[in-house]
Amino acid sequence: MKKIIIIGGVAAGMSAAAKARRLDKDAVITVYEKTEYVSWGACGMPYYVGGFFDSSNTMIARTAEATIKSGIDLKVKHEVLKIDANNKKVVVKDLENNKEFEDSYDTLLIATGAKSIIPKIENINIGNVSTLKEFTDALNMKEKMKDEKIKNVVVLGAGFIAIEAAHNIKHLGKNVRIIQRSDRVFGAKFDKEFSDLAIENIKAHIDLNLNEKVLSLEADSNNNVKAVVTDKGKYDADYVVVAIGVTPNSDLAKEARIKLMENGAIFVDREGKTSIDSIYAAGDCAGIYDRVLNDTSYAALATGANKLGRMVASNLIGGKEKFIGSLGSACILCFDLEMARTGITEEEAKKRNINYKTVTVKDIDHTHYYPDYQDLHIKLVYSAEDRKILGGQIAGKRGAVLRSDVIAACIHAGLTVDELGMLDLCYAPPFARTWDSLNVVGNAAK
Repeated sequence: MKKIIIIGGVAAGMSAAAKARRLDKDAVITVYEKTEYVSWGACGMPYYVGGFFDSSNTMIARTAEATIKSGIDLKVKHEVLKIDANNKKVVVKDLENNKEFEDSYDTLLIATGAKSIIPKIENINIGNVSTLKEFTDALNMKEKMKDEKIKNVVVLGAGFIAIEAAHNIKHLGKNVRIIQRSDRVFGAKFDKEFSDLAIENIKAHIDLNLNEKVLSLEADSNNNVKAVVTDKGKYDADYVVVAIGVTPNSDLAKEARIKLMENGAIFVDREGKTSIDSIYAAGDCAGIYDRVLNDTSYAALATGANKLGRMVASNLIGGKEKFIGSLGSACILCFDLEMARTGITEEEAKKRNINYKTVTVKDIDHTHYYPDYQDLHIKLVYSAEDRKILGGQIAGKRGAVLRSDVIAACIHAGLTVDELGMLDLCYAPPFARTWDSLNVVGNAAK
């Protein structure tokens, strides 16, 4: 009878546990989760805060009770303190009674996720300053946003979570300002011209301060934040959201001498296996196989975490399944601008010394004679040698994100820009043109 231990009970961990249980009815599967919440969807948190839905239970895919009923030995409020790889044991602390104990495994999955990066600035730990990473962050922030005294909210950072938080808090009627240290939004996820499109759109809705470094936070008499001080000025702030990025939760792996990537994520092969036999890793704590680069990369995305967790389950019970690969596909509603990316950017292609070409078009989402057509901006990165599509970026106020899924499918299947140009896509005046914008960009590639 195989004994499986999984550390972490959110996306990758619970996907693996559920699949392993279905594959092997006899295996003993134990999941240790440090918090009291399992199987919850972090991507819903900004929209929960913003009032798009009211029950936090909506974000929970499967309750702890349902998990236990399915035959998984789920232990919430249990923290794994150490991995003893030589003896195939873990040291666990029961956080409710403060007792430590050992547990043994045949195979182990590390699915500890990532943690928010906290900037080293003065007064970062005062009241009304929060990340939006944990389930409790969302619960607390939603309650705080009900306070009419909280009028001015400052968001530190300009990545996906930062912009979604800003969008949703603005939706509540607050005054919102983003402060970002660099001159870009979304980091390196999009090329500069798409970052510029986003910047223009963000500035139409909220205040956006780029190239500005936060020096400190000022507290009021109740030790709650009242202002953000930067190298260029001071801004009123009744609440501050810290969203400058995440870093992999890989301390356990590091202490167990498991190989890490340059950014601290756990290195895994296509089977999800780490550098130590019988130990696997998946989710935001680990790397993931990149189909375009044919290499392990890092992409902290729920989609990859769930897929790799599901695949690794078969290997935890003795299989040798290989992951088909991630494209780093990601999308966001940037206020009223849909944005998506998949595959590699031009900047990534340059960095990797790939022989590439690009094509960019500005088109419209449907026929010009049907009302309310919107601009679409599309960019493809493709091989200069065989013309296969390597990456795509798209932005527009309607019809952008789902079109990016077509680009993702093309990359996955190894299609060329020429094949995309002639791909038989749907057409009706309310939805597209006879030659869809994706056909147009494919045919524009020289």
